[in-house]
Amino acid sequence: MKALAFVLLCSLPIQNPQEDMKKKAFYTMINALISHSVDEVKADQITQENRVWLDARAKAEFDVSRIENAQFVGYDNFDIESVSEIDKNAEIIVYCSIGYRSEKVAEKLVQAGFTNVKNLYGGIFDWHNSGKHVVDSLGNQTNKVHGFGRTWGVWLNDAETVY
Repeated sequence: MKALAFVLLCSLPIQNPQEDMKKKAFYTMINALISHSVDEVKADQITQENRVWLDARAKAEFDVSRIENAQFVGYDNFDIESVSEIDKNAEIIVYCSIGYRSEKVAEKLVQAGFTNVKNLYGGIFDWHNSGKHVVDSLGNQTNKVHGFGRTWGVWLNDAETVY
């Protein structure tokens, strides 16, 4: 019986209090920056593959890595015409580094009549931190993620952070 209890305890995931505190601080920071004006989805809630991914980061960030099959739309120069070929009822998930820029682009999509738009809460940082993979410009899985800036890159875990 003791052996069984030992095996069960050893199979439990090891909790890292520092990681948990960092994750809570990350989400607190995000909540202070975004307005929650559009539907949101977290990386760990995404299971279905049939969706449209829009990347609202700068081109230099997109060129380092992206969520597989993402379409670059940018933020500073986002033009609604760049998504005119997308079905207005398709499931669209917009992301950036942490969710601020993508929320603004998602708001524009909703205003333009897109009906199933979500912001990736925590952005590509939370995506990567959740163990989901990203790809480079050739479609190869990579551990590189653009950190946006040294102040922001601290929120990436176990990534090869590029600036």
